[in-house]
Amino acid sequence: MATIYDVAKRANVSAMTVSRVINNATNIKEATRQKVLKAIEELDYIPNRSAQTLTSKDSKLLSLLITDVANPFYTSVARGAEDKAHERGYQLVFSNSDESFDKESSYIRSAISRGIDGMLFTPSGDSSVQNINLLSKHHIPVVLVDRRLDLELDMVVGDNINGTKMLMNHLYELGHTRIGLVTGPSVVSTTRERDEGYNNFIKEKGLPSDERWIFRTDLTKRRTSAYIAQLLALPAEERPTAFFSNNNFLAVDLLNSLNEFGIKVPEDVSVVCFDDPQPIPMPDSILTVVRQQPYEYGYVGMEILIDRIEGSKTSKPNTIVYTPEMIIRHSTKRLNP
Repeated sequence: MATIYDVAKRANVSAMTVSRVINNATNIKEATRQKVLKAIEELDYIPNRSAQTLTSKDSKLLSLLITDVANPFYTSVARGAEDKAHERGYQLVFSNSDESFDKESSYIRSAISRGIDGMLFTPSGDSSVQNINLLSKHHIPVVLVDRRLDLELDMVVGDNINGTKMLMNHLYELGHTRIGLVTGPSVVSTTRERDEGYNNFIKEKGLPSDERWIFRTDLTKRRTSAYIAQLLALPAEERPTAFFSNNNFLAVDLLNSLNEFGIKVPEDVSVVCFDDPQPIPMPDSILTVVRQQPYEYGYVGMEILIDRIEGSKTSKPNTIVYTPEMIIRHSTKRLNP
């Protein structure tokens, strides 16, 4: 990990000059400023704003970086993480990337600057490997939650493939063979795994497959009206009779779009969803879902992270996989013969 003295040596200036550049002092020659900034970039140096106030090696400060705090799933993750951090005497800083790699990168650099001891992290996508490498360079332990990366890291995740199989099998047992898929970006591991579960089931049961039945969208935009309009342009016998949504927010948008076109659920089509849009099930909940245990994801993930900080940093990473729970409600019905 680069220090201010490494930057000073690379730029051939004093450490005080580097500090003045970092703090945007006005009495620095532009040529000197550019030399220092170039050295900072080359060494990937991140100033530690809290370094002068720390009285021990550990700051007792942790970071939770998730992708969408408005999603009830991640709200519950955050609650579990905060509860465990508080139990162990740590403070927790929350950040929200909005599925943006650039925003995620900015928060991670800020967290490093604040001198965090560790991070519980939901990556925005496969590119997040770069940010993990940056945290590793600064010797900051990381535990992944909900989403995987192709790295040797501790992680707490769900069984997405088998959870998808539960939902698909429920539709199949109700007589549905033409099943549409509403899915997210393939750069996200949960999307890939749920897509894999969908495709595996289609092949295993020999069900019809049609690219027109598959809708892939950005998780932050989610508008499915155009997808439904395209399906309605098909002959009735070529349309899906049921939909699998691999994300709770996508499912809500799908229900809204179906309603917009006067399509009733479950009278006209059945809908199932991975994850529950409501953190607390209500009496009028309609969606048939597989529900995960997000509170436990945050709680257990934080416990692993703190153990990693306080204990051995050389033991083999752990992968905790939770099996989701099937909850049958009122968004599915048997297909009329």
